[in-house]
Parts: sequence; structure tokens; C-alpha cells
Amino acid sequence: MLAAQRKAAILDEVAKARALKVATLAELLEVSEVTIRRDIDQLDEQGLVAKVHGGVTAKGFSATAEPAFSKTSQREQDSKEAIALEAARFVQPGQAVALMGGSSVFALARAIAHIPGLTVVTNSVPISDYFAREEPTKDWSIVLTGGDRTPTDSLVGPLAEQAFRMFNFDIAFMGTHGMSPSGGFSSPNMFEADINRNVIATSGTVVVLADHTKWNVRGFSSFGPLSSADVLIVDDQLDSSVAKELESQVTKLVLAPTAATTR
Repeated sequence: MLAAQRKAAILDEVAKARALKVATLAELLEVSEVTIRRDIDQLDEQGLVAKVHGGVTAKGFSATAEPAFSKTSQREQDSKEAIALEAARFVQPGQAVALMGGSSVFALARAIAHIPGLTVVTNSVPISDYFAREEPTKDWSIVLTGGDRTPTDSLVGPLAEQAFRMFNFDIAFMGTHGMSPSGGFSSPNMFEADINRNVIATSGTVVVLADHTKWNVRGFSSFGPLSSADVLIVDDQLDSSVAKELESQVTKLVLAPTAATTR
């Protein structure tokens, strides 16, 4: 493949996905990561893409853009499954648990369905639907908040906020659209960010689930600094220098081994 063809292919893939890792592009185009990085550098200089740590985003990628759950649930599946396995270790029988929206927390929901005696409050329609189909341990209590449905199939707005204010949680699990030193944890939806802030304030332990592609991504509305996470669980594809930076910000950083999900 000629360089011009390769760059055209990069532009096409980035336009479709909005953001991609260097490793993913290298695999798709069957070239080395060094070659992809060089192409990205040139495309960035031309103003055609935006280079980010470990990857590339579409030029003008909007902080308010909210991808559909059907799309996010197909991305980084091995990473999300690995993160979910680690997150499930923090759940104890009989706890009051907040499961917020997003595909990473949905993966966790599947991993904890066997744990008895949980009281679960969620604003995620997919999580509620999953539990309705799979019928977890019978002594569960499950509450789905009301609210306005977002593209990620989460419920937000005054009704959802009011519902979450009624409870104090032993532990809360939430995903994040992005995380960065300056923006902390963030969402493209300011109403979702409002709810997350409230849940952080009323939870004994806050666990944030984020695959490595979320690093240095900033959504429109921040819902907490990096230090607001008692536990941050990221897959082990995270760059080691980034891991060191995160370790200085959060009480506990857990790197989930992705190899465990592909055996």
C-alpha cells in the first residue's frame, strides 16, 4: 500500500470511529506502529486529524459527542471484560450498590449477578434489561431510576437525580467518557455528570472503570477530579508512565490483566 493510500485509509477509519489507537490502525492496515505514528504526525501537521497520546482523533472531535451504547459496547471488549472481573472483587453480599450507565459498568453487571443479597440502583436501561432477562439471585432488590434517555441508554435529568438522592451507597461503580489531569473524569452529557457528582458524594467507596483509550480524553462536563476515585480500574494496556501518574492521584489503581479474558 502506497503512503498516500495508507493515509487515506487512516482518515477513513478515524472518520468512522472518531478515535483510534495506533495499535489498532497498525493491525487494520498491516503495517508497523512506527509507520502509523509517522503518518499520524504528518496528518496532524496538515490539520486533518488530532494526535493524542497513544492514538488519534477526528479533527474537531466534539466534547459533547455522545456515542450510542450499541457502539461503545463493541469497543475494547477484552479490556472491559478484564476490568469487570477485577471490579467484581470489590462487591460483597448484602451491599447497596450504584451501577451507573455505560458499557464498562454493563460488563460488571454481568459479572456480579451471582452475588447474593444486593440492593442495586441503576440509571442504565441495558443493565436493568439484563437483570430482567437473566434473573440474578432471587434476594436482590433492583431499582431503575426514571429520567430522560441519552444515546448511551442512561437515564438522566431531575427524576434520575431525585432517585439517587434518596439512597446512600456502600459502593458505586461508574464509567467515564474520558480522564485527564486537568479535566479529571468527564462526560459529554452535563446532566449525567450532575448525577455522577451526587453519587460520588453519597457513596462509601467510588470505583471508576475506564479502559486505557479514555486517557487524555475530555468530555464536556467534569464530574470529579482524578482523586475522587477511591479505586480506578484500568486494563493493563495503559502506558506505564500514565499508570505512575494515576497512582499518585487515586487511592488505589488496579491494572486488569487482559490476558485473563482471552484464554
